[in-house]
Amino acid sequence: MICVTIQNRSLEEILDLLDHNVPAIQMAEIRLDRCPLDEDEISELFSSSDTPLIATCRVAGDGNGSWEQAEAKLQAAIEAGAAFIDVEIEAPKEMGKRLRRSCSEFGTRMIRSCHFFDGTPSLEVLRETAERCRKFGGEIIKIAVSAGSADDANRVLSLYNEFEEGRLMAFAMGEPGRMSRLECLRLGSPFTYAALNSVEAAAPGQWPYSEMMDALCHSERSICHSERSEESTCGEESMRGGLSSSQPLQMPASKSFAQRAIIAAALADKSKSALSGYSPCGDSEAAKAVAVILSEAKDLSAAQDLPSHIHVGESGLLTRLMIPIVAALQKTGKFAKVVEITGEGTLLNRPLKGASEIMAQFGTVLRPLGDQASGEIKVPLSVQGPLIPGKVDISGKEGSQLISGLLMALPLLDGDSVIHVHEPKSIPYMFITLDVLKKFGIRIGSEMEGDEEFMETQDWGLCTGITFKIKGGQEYKPASFSIEGDWSAAANFLVAGAVFGKVQLKGLDTTSLQADISIMDILMDAGASLSQEEETGIITAQRAPLRCFDTDLGNCPDLFPIVSVLAAFCGGVSHILGFKRLASKESDRGKAILETLTKMGVKAYAEGDLLTVEGHSLESRVLNGTLLKGGEYTSYHDHRMAMALTVASLGADGPIKIDDTACVAKSFPGFFDTWKQATARP
Repeated sequence: MICVTIQNRSLEEILDLLDHNVPAIQMAEIRLDRCPLDEDEISELFSSSDTPLIATCRVAGDGNGSWEQAEAKLQAAIEAGAAFIDVEIEAPKEMGKRLRRSCSEFGTRMIRSCHFFDGTPSLEVLRETAERCRKFGGEIIKIAVSAGSADDANRVLSLYNEFEEGRLMAFAMGEPGRMSRLECLRLGSPFTYAALNSVEAAAPGQWPYSEMMDALCHSERSICHSERSEESTCGEESMRGGLSSSQPLQMPASKSFAQRAIIAAALADKSKSALSGYSPCGDSEAAKAVAVILSEAKDLSAAQDLPSHIHVGESGLLTRLMIPIVAALQKTGKFAKVVEITGEGTLLNRPLKGASEIMAQFGTVLRPLGDQASGEIKVPLSVQGPLIPGKVDISGKEGSQLISGLLMALPLLDGDSVIHVHEPKSIPYMFITLDVLKKFGIRIGSEMEGDEEFMETQDWGLCTGITFKIKGGQEYKPASFSIEGDWSAAANFLVAGAVFGKVQLKGLDTTSLQADISIMDILMDAGASLSQEEETGIITAQRAPLRCFDTDLGNCPDLFPIVSVLAAFCGGVSHILGFKRLASKESDRGKAILETLTKMGVKAYAEGDLLTVEGHSLESRVLNGTLLKGGEYTSYHDHRMAMALTVASLGADGPIKIDDTACVAKSFPGFFDTWKQATARP
C-alpha cells in the first residue's frame, strides 16, 4: 500500500484530505510533530476516520519538541484508535515500554524506526539496528537511510533477504534512493511512503502520491492480459480501490437461523409465528416446503394420509434436522412408521457420517435407498422410529447438525433426555439452535467442559465436551422475531474490502452466535481496517497492510474458501486449522480449495488438519508479476467456492470465468447483484 505523509495541516484540512483527496488516500501518516494538533484534536482525528492512520511524532533527526510531548501525543492517538504508531529507536527505553503496553491494550501496531540522515552505514550496522528495532517492540521494523549512490540503496534493500514479508520497511532517501521507495513493495514491505504532491515531500526522494499510484498501475498493466471482459474489475481498478460501494450493502438473512426458525414455527401450536427479515435462498425455501408438511401433520383431520415423504432440497442441515424430528413425530402418530427423505444436487453425494450410529442410540433406524454402497448412508434414505428418550454419549467430531436436530426433537417426547457430546465441533451452531428454541418456548440446559484455560477464556476451541439436559413434554409456542443477517455471506464482502478497497455492510449483528462472525477476528488478526457506526450498525472494511495469520476454523468450516483467498494476499505464511472438516461439504471442499489455489499460482499445501498458504500483498504481486492467474475455473457446484472465486477475481491477471455460478442460489441468490453494487464504478 501507499501511505501519504501529511504535515503542516490543521484538523479540518486533514479530515478534508482523507475524505476528498483525488486519488483517494489509502493510508496516511500524520506527522504530529509538524501538524498543529492538540491532544483533543488528535483524539478526534484518529477516532473519526476509517482510513488506516499512522501516528508519528519525531524528536530525533528531522523532528522537534520533547520526548514527553511526543509520548503524550502518541498515547492520545493510540487510545483514539490509531492503526499504527511510529516510535523512534532513540526514544527513552521506559517511554517505549509504556507505549508498547498501550499498543497491546488498544490493538495498535507498533513501528520501531531508525533514520540515518547522514548516509548509509555498513550492512552489519543495518542488521544490528534492525535487530534493536525488533527487540524493542517493533512489529514492523523501519530503516531509512540517505543514499549517495545506487550501491547504498541496494545495501539497505538487501535486508529484505533476512525478513519475512510484511515485517520490514527499508528504503533509501535522496535521489539515488528514489526507486527504492517503490522497489521495497516488490520485496515485501507492508507499505511505502509518498508525499501529497510534488512540493510537500517529507524527505528527499519521496514520490508524489499520484505519481506512485500511476507507477503501480503501469506495472499492473504491463503484466496483465491485454483482453479483459467488460465486467472484469481486476487489475488497475484493484490498485486504485477495486471495491468501493457508495451505499451500504444489505446482507441476506442467515439461513442457519432461518431454517431452524421455520421448522420450529411449523412445530408450534395455536397461532402463527412471524419471522421478519427473511430473504429467500434454496435451503430456506426447502425448509418452508417441509414446514407446510409439518403444519398439515399437526391437524390429522386435514391430512388424508400420514406423511411418509420429506424432500429437503440440497440442504445438509435440513436433512439432519428432519431425521430426529420425523422419528419423534412417528412416536406421536403424526407421521408414517417409515418416512423417506429425498434430496437433490450435491446433497446426494454427501455421506451422513455417524448418523446411523447416533440415531440407533435413540431406537431409530436409518436405511439407504436406491443403489447406495452398503453401510454408507446418504440421501435418499428412510427413517424408521420412533425416537426414544434416554441418556446417551455421542461424538461431535462429524459436526453439529444432527445434534441440533435432536435438540429440536427430544423436547416433543414424554420422557427426559441427556446428551453428552464429546469431541464437539461447530459448537456455535448448537447454541444457535438453543437460542432459536428459547424464542419458541423450549428450554434446554447446557454445560460445557474443558481445562483450566477453557474455564478462564471460554474459548469454544478449547471445549472438550458439552452436556445437554432436555425435559420432555414441552410444547413449541408461536414466536415473532427478526432473522439476523448472514455472516457467512458477509465474509466474502469483508475480505474483498480489506484486500481490494472499501465496503460497507448493513443488517449484521455483532453480538451474533453465528460461527462465521469469526471472520471479524481473523481480519483484525490479519491487520485489516474494520469499524462500525454506533448509531446505524453499519460495518466498514477498508484496505490496510495485511499480514499472515494463524486461525482455527474447526467451528466455522464454511469460512475456509474465502479465508484461503484472504491468506493469498497476506504477506507471509498463514496457517488454517480445521481442514479435515471439509470433505463432506457441497464439494470435497478441501480438495477444491487446494486445486483452485494451485491453479491460481498460490503456494498451498495441507498436512493432516492444517492448511498452509504462502501469501503476498497485492502490491507485491503486481510488481513481481504474480497476480492470481485468470482463466476458466470450476466452482465444484459449491456456492461458497463460487463466491470466493468471485472475490479472488479482483486480484487476478485476467478475467476468471466460473463454470457454475447458479449454485450461489443455495444460500445467497442475490450475490451477484450485490457484487455488482460493490464493484460499480462511480
